[in-house]
Amino acid sequence: MKQGIIASLLLCSGLANAADCPDLLKFMKRKLNSQETVNMCEAYQGKTVLFVNTASKCGFTPQFEGLEKLYTDYQDQGLVVLGFPSNDFKQEFADESKTAELCELTYGVKFPMFETIAVRGDDVDPLYRMLAKKSGTTPKWNFYKYLMDKDGNVVESYASTTKPNDEDFIATLEKTLAK
Repeated sequence: MKQGIIASLLLCSGLANAADCPDLLKFMKRKLNSQETVNMCEAYQGKTVLFVNTASKCGFTPQFEGLEKLYTDYQDQGLVVLGFPSNDFKQEFADESKTAELCELTYGVKFPMFETIAVRGDDVDPLYRMLAKKSGTTPKWNFYKYLMDKDGNVVESYASTTKPNDEDFIATLEKTLAK
């Protein structure tokens, strides 16, 4: 009987946490080049999140270095960078192992990277559909960025041309992390 009550309490507390989870994190996503899935709510709830659609063969691909530096510099303050490769602009490898190799070996990416998804169009991934709805804009190109605060609100979206070390972007990020 006692074990049943404890199990029920654990189950209910998990449901309560799921109910508190921001809509943008109510997804299960597969890690890049892996069969492992991540419950985004469990992993990132309470964090400031920078969502980025990436591509391996794009003029903006060197931004991986700046994104990794952001992740390294601000992760202790609650930032997580989440990368989502996309071939919507025809600049991503069909083979996820090549994408993973480029990220890890060429750019030293340690921030979480996920499966290749569509970020716009008719087959847009539900996460990116929701990002577009909440921000009022869809990715115009690779390395489009959405900044979400720890409460799940989209603070700002940034064009591909906004580099991860952009002064205005950093100021907004630091203000968001301080809340």
